[in-house]
Amino acid sequence: MKSSIAPQLTGVPETLLWTLYNRAAEARRPDGVLSDPHSVRIHDALDYDYARSFGKADGTHAARAKLFDRLVRDWLQRHPRGLVVSLGEGLETQALRVDNGEMQWLSVDLPEVIALRERFIPTAERRRHFAGSALDRGWMDGIETAPGLCIVAQGLFMYLPEEEIRRLLLDIAIRFPGSEIIFDTIPRWFSHLTLRGLQRTRHYRIPEMPWGIDQQEILPTLRRWGVIRDRDEVKVATYRIPRGFGWLIDTILYFLPPLRPKRQAVIWARLRPPAAL
Repeated sequence: MKSSIAPQLTGVPETLLWTLYNRAAEARRPDGVLSDPHSVRIHDALDYDYARSFGKADGTHAARAKLFDRLVRDWLQRHPRGLVVSLGEGLETQALRVDNGEMQWLSVDLPEVIALRERFIPTAERRRHFAGSALDRGWMDGIETAPGLCIVAQGLFMYLPEEEIRRLLLDIAIRFPGSEIIFDTIPRWFSHLTLRGLQRTRHYRIPEMPWGIDQQEILPTLRRWGVIRDRDEVKVATYRIPRGFGWLIDTILYFLPPLRPKRQAVIWARLRPPAAL
């Protein structure tokens, strides 16, 4: 039976329930691409009609989370006692999936989201929460980079104006030079669909995603923003949607070389302040 915990979320914060729904559904499948029992636990504890809002679950968010996990684990191999700061984390359970027993983790999200998160993933000796916007630079206070710093922004930047993203990355690069960031992007065509009004179901309209970028634009954009200096400080990775209608569209784009850059991507970058500084 469902508990009485009813998440009172709207707008962009409500999308955390969409990603939770998809991860939990994928974790239940015998052929699922992601092992995530904590998402199943949280999903089942909330009083929310996921199917009414989001329709049939798909593996998109689970495939994305799996790639993020691999990149964060790679970083932890090099910085086992480092700090991971996860911006706009919602009810993502990555901290539990990748925990190596030594890392530090800081979850950043809006106060109402952190209040809900703490019902299921409480703070611990190596795990902290910051209740505030990812754009609130207060989360940067008190961070030490000696063991290493990795910023994770999964499912966040597409909901922000481009100028806000540029300023945030520049501030991180200036305050924490050499820190690494992992974030994902959507292509321009999908961003345009959301701006025109994209209904997931009759009862749920996907929030606008103003920042879309095609893969070939990522390197020159980060250079223009002044947060990287060399080509080898950026890597672009992609993931395949495992099944369903999304898989069909993704497959068509993947096998047509001119369209391949117009797919979703996950970006790793090492941030450097502008040389003039």
